Amino acid sequence: MEDKSSVIFGNPIDKKTIKSANKSKKKYIKKYGDDSNCDYKISFKPIDTLDFIDASNIVFSNENQEFEDNALIVGNIRMGFGHYRISIAMASAAKALGYKPYWLDLASFDATGSKMIREQNNMYSLASRISQKSRLFNKLVWEPMNCEGFKKITYNAKDQKNSELLVPIFKNIDKNIPYIATHVWPSQAAIHAGMKNVVNAIPDNWPMGLHLSEGAMHTVQTPFAYLGYKMLNGFAKTPLKGIPEDSLKMVGCFVDHELLVDLENDNKRRKERIKNGKPIRILMTVGGAGAGFDMFLAMVKHLIPYVKEKKVTLFINFGDHLDVYNKMCNKIKDIKTTNYFNEYSKFKKFVSDIKDRDVDGIYAICNENIFEAVYSTNLLMPVSDLLVTKPSELAYYPIPKLFMKHIGGHEVYGAINGREYGDSTFECPTKKSIKEMLDRLINDKEIIPHMCDEIDKLKKQGHYDGAYECVKIAVGMKK
Repeated sequence: MEDKSSVIFGNPIDKKTIKSANKSKKKYIKKYGDDSNCDYKISFKPIDTLDFIDASNIVFSNENQEFEDNALIVGNIRMGFGHYRISIAMASAAKALGYKPYWLDLASFDATGSKMIREQNNMYSLASRISQKSRLFNKLVWEPMNCEGFKKITYNAKDQKNSELLVPIFKNIDKNIPYIATHVWPSQAAIHAGMKNVVNAIPDNWPMGLHLSEGAMHTVQTPFAYLGYKMLNGFAKTPLKGIPEDSLKMVGCFVDHELLVDLENDNKRRKERIKNGKPIRILMTVGGAGAGFDMFLAMVKHLIPYVKEKKVTLFINFGDHLDVYNKMCNKIKDIKTTNYFNEYSKFKKFVSDIKDRDVDGIYAICNENIFEAVYSTNLLMPVSDLLVTKPSELAYYPIPKLFMKHIGGHEVYGAINGREYGDSTFECPTKKSIKEMLDRLINDKEIIPHMCDEIDKLKKQGHYDGAYECVKIAVGMKK
């Protein structure tokens, strides 16, 4: 296994950082065991929720199962919902281009590396929630860490060393299969394991050392991210050697085929609903980390009078967080919702039915199944007029968007990108500013149609074709 911690893209890493990286790996081995000699055999299980793209989940088994000839693996982890959402986009694009998608969630196994990921993910989720409750923690710890701490090239050294723990999972995976990673750990792990056709799909607009995976093709969504990675700008106190052209490509936004195939008609229906005075359909999502509740609650309270006046129809996807729904109901005693809780088939029919008919009220959606929890937002996007979201992975999706306050400084640049391209508002960081923006978007009948027109223009330019391009690159590397 080639060491990737000592030198990163031709930039030597200091001995203290290398020592710390080695110590981190040893800590996890001591805690979870050394499985480097394990022979993890693999087989496949269909993902029922994603049956329309024929996606199969890679699982441990008693004997190995053969991959299909047109296989493409999407390597991912669950960290919130974002990386799962991008993974679905990649699998969707793979299917649309004629390939069989396989789902490899490295956090899902009973393996040392998987336990390491789950521990770090739990810490990240906890810190994210604390940041929304403590201004001091957010200001002194969380914002600086997400914006500057993760940006340092030295941060990459520890991740590279820890990701070596994931190599045993790849023992019985054909190293020539095209592979797209939607988080850096699955990308680093694949490179350490000897996978030959690896695309590292970088989710954020803010360049960070966290996302480096030397040996893979780094794909980014924006010009800002491209130049930042090309130069490794700000990754150290002194200028660094950047990522060479053969390891970096700007491809556009990572979006599902299903959200693009009829996008122009979706926008046409949005504009017709607003022109004809129909309720504006607002989609709100509760993320996988469950942060930002106070802002979320303030928005719901503000929108209830609009719902009663039939000026707004509200869809709320609680993901797999039923506790957040219950908490909301405890805070808003008179709220009335139509619920789709673990009724995915019934919910899909509802979405299909409202495509061309009116709908009013408040609809709450919640699913214990992670794929159903994530994909419910995808199903609602084409039939909604406005998405309210923090500027994370959803910042790049083709629907008019209202940006609430970011969680982690790296998300700021997702909002900047969206407002510059014209398919989103600027970030609204306070309850006052987001209420004012909601009022404006509901009462000014020109803003959302304008965003729809910009989205149509961007689609023609290939702005949302990033997932297709990642598949083409991964497959092209093999050829």
